[in-house]
Amino acid sequence: MPEIGATLHEARTRARIDIAEIETATKIRAKYLRALENEEWDLLPGPTFVKTFLRTYAEALGLDAKLLVDEYKLRHERLADLELRPISPRTQAAPGRGGRGSRGPRRAVGGGGRSARGPVTLILVLLVVGILAALGYTQGDERDRVATQPSSTKATTSPTPPASTGTAPKPKPKRRVARLRVLPVGDVNVCLRAKGQGVLLDDVRLRRGENSRTFRSSRITITLGNNSARLRFNGRTFRPPASSTPIGYAFTPTGRRRLPVAQQPTCG
Repeated sequence: MPEIGATLHEARTRARIDIAEIETATKIRAKYLRALENEEWDLLPGPTFVKTFLRTYAEALGLDAKLLVDEYKLRHERLADLELRPISPRTQAAPGRGGRGSRGPRRAVGGGGRSARGPVTLILVLLVVGILAALGYTQGDERDRVATQPSSTKATTSPTPPASTGTAPKPKPKRRVARLRVLPVGDVNVCLRAKGQGVLLDDVRLRRGENSRTFRSSRITITLGNNSARLRFNGRTFRPPASSTPIGYAFTPTGRRRLPVAQQPTCG
């Protein structure tokens, strides 16, 4: 794909539009518009503004804004600073207060006294453990017998889980009108009709860069003398295939279909 700035500059000069006119139409300062055409990204406020300005400028010129923004992301956008930070190990716990206390457990003072109390303490501990074990054995059998009754009751009388009360998501509202714009890439004759509005382009010859306005209706039919134009329908752009006969389409809010020659609109 050609450079982003060159694409913008070529489209503007081809349409013979001054930079001041674009500034008035888009509310973007002229110095930022020139920075976009020269690809001087460092003169712009930041990546978010670059993409917003680029999208607005491209739509004002009738270009594919999404294509240019995607191209900018691919070529120039970088990862966020947070994603570029190295992974640091967890901070270790701070050592305890005191010099020797942080290196290991302190030695007990008066080792001889502790060794003298050791046998007596061990005997007392064994006695307490034996008593607790005996009590736990006799009481554990009783708790087991009591606990088995409610568990069997729950297994047989478990209630059916309630049905979900969540409401179904609301369907998206249907589009009421079709939106169509003709973007010539060469000389092409256009006949366009809209339901309830009649003939809007009466065999008009459009030249490259002379983009039509956006037409809106519940049904739009169009005949092109050749495929030297792109059609922007409901925000998406496509180009008709080459044909030795006039090319016709019908557009509705739900989609488009190609028309045979007998059903194509005629003007004049």
